[in-house]
Amino acid sequence: MDTGRRFLVYGYWLLTVVLFAACILMMLNYAPVESTMGPVQKIFYLHLPVAINTFVACFVVFVASVGYLWQRRLWWDDLAAAAGKVAAVFCAVLLLTGMIWGKSAWGQWWTWSPRLTFSLVLFLLYVVYVMIRPTIESAQRRAVVGATYGIAAFLDVPLVYVSVKLMPDIHPTSIELAPAMKLTLMAWFVPVTLLMAGLVTVRYKLNRRQRAAASLLAVDTPNAALGETT
Repeated sequence: MDTGRRFLVYGYWLLTVVLFAACILMMLNYAPVESTMGPVQKIFYLHLPVAINTFVACFVVFVASVGYLWQRRLWWDDLAAAAGKVAAVFCAVLLLTGMIWGKSAWGQWWTWSPRLTFSLVLFLLYVVYVMIRPTIESAQRRAVVGATYGIAAFLDVPLVYVSVKLMPDIHPTSIELAPAMKLTLMAWFVPVTLLMAGLVTVRYKLNRRQRAAASLLAVDTPNAALGETT
């Protein structure tokens, strides 16, 4: 990596960290305490941006999966694999923050409401996606299976979104926010989105390097074997 690109990368992550720090200060000192739920309501400022970015990461898996089946280029598969890992991590954070909020709001860590159930299913789908990929040795077959699975898994995303609107659910459909709360929430979307995009990019580049290294090894191995026989 050249100096200019290294500077941009370091600057990107420094900006993300600074924005996270600023948002934490806004959450603690600027946003008022909600009268009904109290301080625990402030976890919402992280919860909602993480939820939206989970859906975005899942959508990237979907688009990359369609792209691979259409063009059969392995860089699509590398992108899908990268976004799949980030989707699983973000979905885990989504469930964790939701459970903390639910304990305060409903008095229990978990309830099998439609949205929570579909969110858990979403998490399990992408955990399985991440787990099954390394078990398939052939790169082409792994890409095909991953793409097919990635497209099918995305079907749960709209179910998570619309379930609370179509079925009786303890999960609120909307929350009234004061102007300072809305501004704090909007601010939180920036570093969370930067984090999601940065992690997908880093993982994608690592996948590309690993694929290139594997290709070189595959080329060198027959040559080494030929040298031994001669």
